[in-house]
Amino acid sequence: MTVYSDYTPRRFGWFLGMSAWQLAAIGVTFLPVAAAASAQRWGSAAVAVAVWLMLGLLITVPVRGRSAVSWAWCSVKVATGHLTGWSRFRSRASRGRAPSPDEVDMPGVLSGLAIHEGPPQGPRFARPALVQHRVLKTWTQTALIEHPGIDMAETYERDLRGRGLGALLDAAESTELIDTVILMVRSIPEDGTERAEWVRRHTSAAALDRVAQINADLDEMSRRINTRTETFVSFVVPESRLGRAGREFGGGIEGRARVMQTIAAEMEAQLTGGLGATRVSWLTSPELAVVTRTGFAPGDRASIIEAVIAHTQDPTVNADVPWSMAGPSGADPAPRHYSHDAWNSASVTFQLPEKGAAMGALRPVLNPSAPGERRALVVVYPIIPRDKAVKQAEKTEFTADMAQGMRHKAGMRTGAQVSSKADKVRRVDAKLAAGNSLSYPYAIATVTAPKSARISESRRRLEASVRRAGFAALPLDMSHDAAFASSCVPLGIDLTRTEWTR
Repeated sequence: MTVYSDYTPRRFGWFLGMSAWQLAAIGVTFLPVAAAASAQRWGSAAVAVAVWLMLGLLITVPVRGRSAVSWAWCSVKVATGHLTGWSRFRSRASRGRAPSPDEVDMPGVLSGLAIHEGPPQGPRFARPALVQHRVLKTWTQTALIEHPGIDMAETYERDLRGRGLGALLDAAESTELIDTVILMVRSIPEDGTERAEWVRRHTSAAALDRVAQINADLDEMSRRINTRTETFVSFVVPESRLGRAGREFGGGIEGRARVMQTIAAEMEAQLTGGLGATRVSWLTSPELAVVTRTGFAPGDRASIIEAVIAHTQDPTVNADVPWSMAGPSGADPAPRHYSHDAWNSASVTFQLPEKGAAMGALRPVLNPSAPGERRALVVVYPIIPRDKAVKQAEKTEFTADMAQGMRHKAGMRTGAQVSSKADKVRRVDAKLAAGNSLSYPYAIATVTAPKSARISESRRRLEASVRRAGFAALPLDMSHDAAFASSCVPLGIDLTRTEWTR
């Protein structure tokens, strides 16, 4: 079994897991205690000690992944958004003011998108869609990939796929343009639309009623146990890098599109090579609009497929989804879930286990647990530039050595867990010297259920699936809307965007 356990924390605490600013805050807040004690005002010193301990707990002790200060600040922002109505979204089409069909109308972090068509490519002269995010100043291109999966793969094949993923990230870093690679999987119970159409076209009029009934029963049983899986890969390029490279290709949107096309060719070679994808299809603007619409409303897929099938027989049938209606008609973020149209969604992130994670361990997370439920999983790989990666590795290694030295001088025992983390940090520099890239990936799983079902129960079942896979689940309360956009809609949304964009 291929197990990956050589991951390190992004930041290594100086002393007892605390960062430099936390140590400084603890030291500054202790000054009133020292001043009262030196003046022998013991009553004031006791009060100052109580206040100091309370502030220390608020600063250093995490509560479900965040400090108490962070929770308070997020609560204030969410309450302000609800009271002022800023967080509530109503599409212009639902208010009778529909924009042009090509104009994107999306809520929250998806606002500010523009969809452009790239140059024709391939035997079908398809024009892949380029997603421009004007607020984040990024460009994204998305592909639908077909992969046989690794459920039945042997150990050596899983190891090859792991090496292929590493080669993909190394290739992304070597382009000096890509700063994020996003892998997304969406899983939903099979609706049987394509199967029903195939049976209708191939059923003979002379077929026995008994045989037809048996086939119908088998189809019904298969729909209950089968799931449909969609896999997407996206790469994101910031405007600051793409603009410089695009000028060499003539500038403007066309120049940027040609640069993105060359990058897509490199990524496709890696996907069909080491990662074992059998097909990579870069989505056009109409195809991406359908994917976006089914991301917000999974139940709309059946009607869209029926329209596509009808369009093949009658060209007057409109099978396209305009971008002005690809988003939800209404969306309301809540502290513990995200409400959009007739659906609710809740998201969790993962805490990696110390014993490591086996390749393919996240498969149980994608299994829907109730009728009509949709599961989605995204793994985001922010690519750290080479110069920043080297500096950060050196800084983290220095911090680890400093922390161990401080513990030794204080006479504290260095446990096996602390030593293991320090050793992993020291191995990062060797891997960077060998030419590997550096990334701090994170994963988000989202469950989407109809409003007729309790989203809290769906979230509990999702958390149980995460624990069954060997990970610890951490609900992304106060930010389910951004988590949904990142994990369910392949438009290049990255929760760490502001940190790594130059």
